[in-house]
Amino acid sequence: MSNDDDRLIAYGVWDAPTRWFHWINALSVFGLILIGILIMCAGSLGISPTGRVTVKTIHVWIGYVMILNLLWRFVWAFRGNRYARWRAILPGGKGYARALEAYVSTFLAGHPKHYLGHNPAARLAVLIILVLLVVQGVTGLALAGTDLFYPPFGGTIARWIAAPNVDPSMLTPLTRDLMDPGAYAEMRSFRSPFIETHEITFYALVAVTVLHVVAVIMTELREGGTIVSAMFTGRKILPGRPEDL
Repeated sequence: MSNDDDRLIAYGVWDAPTRWFHWINALSVFGLILIGILIMCAGSLGISPTGRVTVKTIHVWIGYVMILNLLWRFVWAFRGNRYARWRAILPGGKGYARALEAYVSTFLAGHPKHYLGHNPAARLAVLIILVLLVVQGVTGLALAGTDLFYPPFGGTIARWIAAPNVDPSMLTPLTRDLMDPGAYAEMRSFRSPFIETHEITFYALVAVTVLHVVAVIMTELREGGTIVSAMFTGRKILPGRPEDL
């Protein structure tokens, strides 16, 4: 017969704004990864220069969605419920190291401690993902400005490289004849580290995304805590009392 600690209890955890952020972010990142791969393979796929501009434009617009959604989440980390706030989603705080050690040891032993919000290991993952998203967002905005002359930096870049007596607003990625060759070369040199950082972070984000999915599946199987469904319903079903109730 099951004891009281084995009873399955439904707890409210993720508020609606947090759930909306999660799925908008997931779709945005997935779309950005797919289109990023398409951009990198554009040459071998025979995509025309005009087609490349179209693909990059779609990439930028999805990037805007990701950035605005991320900014909203940063605001909500000050205003959301206790499981949506900074102290519950980032590593650190009193007793965190002990909690992390205890969680990892019990997880490996096959009887992990249950958490309503992010467990101590997941909080480390959240920090890594947020840092990668911020880096991608910042470098992506820089590249959008230097490549497509899109906000917030595009106007400044266009004025920098426009040829004498050319209206900067007339510049597009395909109007090289309207650009000053020297200024254009300087701009491309300025752009180079942003490209390199964006590409490195892209691969890191792909790796972390795959690891995140694998970790969720493993945790779901080990803990049986309805992690995935909770991001739809806002409620987790756990056996007994969670550590962070």
